[in-house]
Amino acid sequence: MEGMRERVLQDTVRYRLYLSDHLSLSDPRTCRDRWERQREEILGRLALLSAGYIWHNEAFSLNYTAARGDIPSHIGGMTNFGDNVDDEWLIVYLIQQITKEFPDLVASIEDEDGDFLLIEAAKYLPKWLNPDTSVNRVFLYHGELHIIPLPQNTGELSWLPAGNPTIPEVLSLLPTHSEKCLATEPIRKAINKRIQSYPEKIHNDQHRAYCYVPAGIAAVLKHRPDLLAPAIQAFYLRDPIDLRACRSFKFFLPETRVKALVTFSKCLYAQLQQQPFMPDKRSGYKLPAQSDQNFKAHALGMKLAHGFEILCAKCSQSISNIKAGNAVASDPQWEGFLNSLKKNAYFRGELEGSARYRELLQMAEIYFQQSVARPKSSSTLSRGEQVMQLLQAQSYSLEELQKEGENLPPEDDDSWLNISLEELDRLLEDASGTKLLNAARQEEEDEEEEDGYDLQDITKCMKAFVSKVSSYEGAEVPRSSAGSEVQFDVNSFTNALEKILGVESEELDSDDLEDEESDLLDSDEDSDRKEENPEECASAANTLGNIRDYMDQMDRELAGTHIGKSFTKVSGEVDLENHELSKKEARAESKENLNILPVDVDLNLVENLLESYSSQAGLPGPTSNILQSMGLRLPDNKDNAT
Repeated sequence: MEGMRERVLQDTVRYRLYLSDHLSLSDPRTCRDRWERQREEILGRLALLSAGYIWHNEAFSLNYTAARGDIPSHIGGMTNFGDNVDDEWLIVYLIQQITKEFPDLVASIEDEDGDFLLIEAAKYLPKWLNPDTSVNRVFLYHGELHIIPLPQNTGELSWLPAGNPTIPEVLSLLPTHSEKCLATEPIRKAINKRIQSYPEKIHNDQHRAYCYVPAGIAAVLKHRPDLLAPAIQAFYLRDPIDLRACRSFKFFLPETRVKALVTFSKCLYAQLQQQPFMPDKRSGYKLPAQSDQNFKAHALGMKLAHGFEILCAKCSQSISNIKAGNAVASDPQWEGFLNSLKKNAYFRGELEGSARYRELLQMAEIYFQQSVARPKSSSTLSRGEQVMQLLQAQSYSLEELQKEGENLPPEDDDSWLNISLEELDRLLEDASGTKLLNAARQEEEDEEEEDGYDLQDITKCMKAFVSKVSSYEGAEVPRSSAGSEVQFDVNSFTNALEKILGVESEELDSDDLEDEESDLLDSDEDSDRKEENPEECASAANTLGNIRDYMDQMDRELAGTHIGKSFTKVSGEVDLENHELSKKEARAESKENLNILPVDVDLNLVENLLESYSSQAGLPGPTSNILQSMGLRLPDNKDNAT
């Protein structure tokens, strides 16, 4: 329905590609044929980037969808990325590259949070843009983020819809007004920063580690390394019922273990490595002492064996009933896809039949099965059945696998699993975009440490924060301590007071109303006011006098209490003009002979903030969070340093 967002499942990203000239696709058969050709060409291009990538749960794929309602025909898909959010951002990168290489395509991408690209650039968004108003407004076009704006005047209604646009309206609007719909530079920079590490990150996210695994697993992973992910998920999400199959192994016997170099994604490796597990004594898997240099490899292999055993134990068919065969070669789409790979130089000039060519061909076959081939529900095998099919079809020699295990390349260092507090702070700064800002301020902070820290910055920031608008949605935080001064509309404020108190604006001083109201009420202009509305002015003067008397009485009562003594007062030696003491206060104090000094609001504010900051002991807390959100970083307390 128009204006309604379709729901996306948890940990799932949905992506769609539309043709900007969708009106030309009137005939359903012509429309499908064009989309199929486009799909084949796109997937052939993407094979250069994502073939060989180990997806955490589901792979990126594109499928044709016919027009339905106000949604025109398109190709797209849904991918469950599970615990690995990097899969989601890799898909964002792939979609961006598609719209860059195919300029007639317009893409939308969202997950359970809606337009999650906007979340990445939340602090740069216009105020009108929220989950309700962003429906059908956020698209990737020509490789850049575009946001359909709201019409600001009647003239823009000629090309902008008044409410949330429909997909056909967007596809007609973007080709003709793309510059007006282009997202602002800070928003685009925030999105590009999140994906700027691709495509290098595709390789950098891999981790190779030694594992002592049964020979059958080593043989399976040589031909289908993508089956590693479902096996790890089976182990990671195991339950007591699953572990029953691991009391006595049927498919992967511990006696056949060999040393292998297994390629993981970093997320999968962390899930496997960081979860402690002891095997059942009846399983036959025994681990060496933890001091043994091969303990980690044996532990990883044991966990993998449990994962693969659980996968196979869940199969509904026995291994003898599963037909062996090359499902890829028999697929009618394979030949066309292979030609597309050759056209896009996927094999990088390698000679057909060479070892590197066969390796690339194997990755292409896996990529084809995951992203290109259309699954047939009646013949689709589960992951466990695919493992069993490979065990039946592939022949392997235990002796050869043992020899290969003696000449393996070195494994990767896994020190990235452990990070220090400084590295965590750096990662958080990178994610929040404050790294450059803090670096720019470092020189200023060094100078402030030498010359003395200016505590007035704290009071200025807090006053700016208090002056901002707040509502049930939260409080607005000043963007930085170096930002513009607080904007205060004096006229609006005095007009509001006029309506409440019934006095003219000239009688009000926005800086110190409490100190000046008696003098202003005695002015000539006030006399004129009295002549016009004497009863109204008398009532206002009486109200102000009562408030003043009430406040004075409260000050006297609190002066001798613990609360009154807890505040720091303005020193008698301080210049009274700097603290804007009114003449009336001075006269009242001398008349009643009371030593009631006004509270130094700024000094009390700074003292309380510093006391709160000191009690945090270097940890996150309310004071540091509020001040850092406003771009103010307090120096370390060197007085208490040991």
